[in-house]
Amino acid sequence: MEFLNPILFVLMLFSSTIPVFSYSQFSPIDHYLLDCGSTLKSTVDNRVFISDSSPFLSSPRSSSLRNQHPFQGLPPIYSSARVFELPSKYEFQIRDRGTHMVRLHFQTFSSSNLDLIRAQFHVLVNGYVILSNFSGVYAVNPRIKEYLIWIGSETLEITFVPVKKSDFAFINAIEVISAPKDLVADTAKFLSSEHSENVGGLAEEGLEVLYRVNVGGPKVTPFNDSFWRTWVPDDEHFESNEGSKKVYSSGRIKYQAGGASREVGPDNVYNSARVIQSRSSLVPKMNMTWTFPVVDGYRYIVRLHFCDIASISIGLLFFNIYVNGFMAYENFDLSTATNWELSSPFYVDFLVNSGVDGVLRISIGHSNQSIPYGVDGMLNGIEIMKLKNPLGSFDGNLSAQMVLERCQGSNLNLVPYVVILCLLVSASVILRRRVIRKVTGRDESFPWSKVPVVES
Repeated sequence: MEFLNPILFVLMLFSSTIPVFSYSQFSPIDHYLLDCGSTLKSTVDNRVFISDSSPFLSSPRSSSLRNQHPFQGLPPIYSSARVFELPSKYEFQIRDRGTHMVRLHFQTFSSSNLDLIRAQFHVLVNGYVILSNFSGVYAVNPRIKEYLIWIGSETLEITFVPVKKSDFAFINAIEVISAPKDLVADTAKFLSSEHSENVGGLAEEGLEVLYRVNVGGPKVTPFNDSFWRTWVPDDEHFESNEGSKKVYSSGRIKYQAGGASREVGPDNVYNSARVIQSRSSLVPKMNMTWTFPVVDGYRYIVRLHFCDIASISIGLLFFNIYVNGFMAYENFDLSTATNWELSSPFYVDFLVNSGVDGVLRISIGHSNQSIPYGVDGMLNGIEIMKLKNPLGSFDGNLSAQMVLERCQGSNLNLVPYVVILCLLVSASVILRRRVIRKVTGRDESFPWSKVPVVES
């Protein structure tokens, strides 16, 4: 296997900003890109975002906001926003039932009319609470929230509900895209202290994408991902620096049926990795470890991406995989998993509860079948996705019904109650007259007359 020398590596980094036109591009059936609050089209990474006006938006009271001092270096979709004063929704027609990627973009800014930092609101998607008490915290970089939601109906609704204390919600851009059919696996290996077993039915659970990491490689932008994702370098999460190294390959990535497709993971993820490699007859007794902050009380899908770009031959790579301290795989044989092909991508999914102290740990280490003078551990990519809780929420302990009931309570319509009160008063007056007539025999109905004016 040929490794890149420094000059070739620089060229590879440069090429990561250039699309590979020979690759077949994924063409989703449902593909909506909205630039919210704008009346013009915006182009980002060769993708065109259109105005969010009719027929998508249904809002009793909304307005568009424009940043008069746009942030330097940010795409144009962050220079405008749609602001909602009352519960409002976007509705998208769905032709391809199944998993859809829902991506929301938020960037605060101030104008002469409003400061988006003051916003606080809930966001619902087809009965799921995806954001609860979300606030427009000031940040130089946009906040992007991404979800993989199973849609079994003909419409997808995204509802924004302002919290009463702020009185408004906002959004800069929305993406709704039907996902590749092999993107979300229906089963994963559940790891716990009691036992490990395969759990099914995950494809329709709904997932929030928390982390998408290119292990050992540079940042991958939507411009170079066939499903328009961003993969960040792993340096921030990598704990073990001694004994491991980064490797890169310029060879062709060999996608196979039954393995990972280019929509599951792009070339720029699979042609880089971190490895443990022995230089002597001794196998290094070490692990590579990555840590990720997570929220307690949820379950998580951990997806690990592998592609053997470092071994000199097949059948030589064996290692152990640990997630949250549990042995996920012992003596994992990547050659067998990839049908005895080098440079062929493969991924595995694990289902775990939140880690100790709100930290999820992933480790790759040597096994008792590791070979001296060879590669004894490898990892190319990491994805961590959160499942909704029993209330159908990805964020907090409010269900969609509770959010809507609170909203209705804070925007109570008093007209029906005024009408009822008037009817009760009228009935009381009529009943009183009847009682007086029956007791006294007199009718106390008096005609109206003007009040006399007394002149001094």
